[in-house]
Amino acid sequence: MIAFVIRRLLQSLIVMLVVGFVAFSMFNFLGDPINNMVGQDATEQDRENLRAALGLDKPFYVQFFVYLLNAAQGNFGTSYRLGMPVVTALAERLPATLELVFCAAGLALLVGVPLGVYTGLHRDRWLSKVFLTLSLIGISLPTFLIGILLILVFAVYLGWLPSFGRGDVVQLGFWSTGFLTLSGIKALILPSITLALFQLTLVMRLVRAEMLEVLRTDYIKFARARGLSNRAVHFGHALANTLVPVITITGLQIGSLIAFAIVTETVFQWPGMGLLFLQAVQFVDIPIMSSYLILIAFFFVAINLVVDLLYYFVDPRLRADRAVAGGH
Repeated sequence: MIAFVIRRLLQSLIVMLVVGFVAFSMFNFLGDPINNMVGQDATEQDRENLRAALGLDKPFYVQFFVYLLNAAQGNFGTSYRLGMPVVTALAERLPATLELVFCAAGLALLVGVPLGVYTGLHRDRWLSKVFLTLSLIGISLPTFLIGILLILVFAVYLGWLPSFGRGDVVQLGFWSTGFLTLSGIKALILPSITLALFQLTLVMRLVRAEMLEVLRTDYIKFARARGLSNRAVHFGHALANTLVPVITITGLQIGSLIAFAIVTETVFQWPGMGLLFLQAVQFVDIPIMSSYLILIAFFFVAINLVVDLLYYFVDPRLRADRAVAGGH
């Protein structure tokens, strides 16, 4: 297990270096941030002085090497647009994004898994067909359109929920949360549903497909032949073996939710990292953009490592295989 973790950590380090190089090199060709930072009356000398102060007059490989050295020390530079350390800017937006993502992921699992089990066990019932039809709508509609429709119905027509912002938040040390205020919870509902809908339908269809596959296996037939109840067969045997691919998809989708929350945060003006990244693109704020992608890569790497470790505990076959390999 220790050797496995060390090997994965080394692989993760290589992935992070590649992502950092791609992000830094790609964003250097988006435009010149100096044009957005100086006024129209700035002279050419003022521009050159600012370029030298930011280190933008150096060759690309020098800029990247300096960026790596600083990043290894936790220093990701200063935002061109905000004039503050990138770490501070991302840390201020991180709680909003993570709360939105984990609410969306929790909603997708709490609703998607039971619906998948129901439609897998009762595939011929009319209610299952209704759920499957609705899931097609959830997969087909783009995220921004779902968000706009929810705003139109629940914020504009009914007036039940806010259409933008995060509501009132409570500061708990470095962490800000909206879970402790009514307006914060109400502001979280619509963007969470918007972000969760695609993942929910994906989880539901995955669980349904896995349940249908597992129920046809021989060991399920043997379990029924032994006289086990339907509850024991469905939830003690079938569902337990369905969870392995669900863990994989859930882990990867949490990373995807963090990465692709940009659309939802833009529609609802949610003050998270996605909205910060979009504003950075408009301003050619290279430190923010590069650091954001590196942070997203880190989340993906960390989540994949956790998923692999969960495999080890959920699937006894992996432990048996490793024990056999260790014996040889």
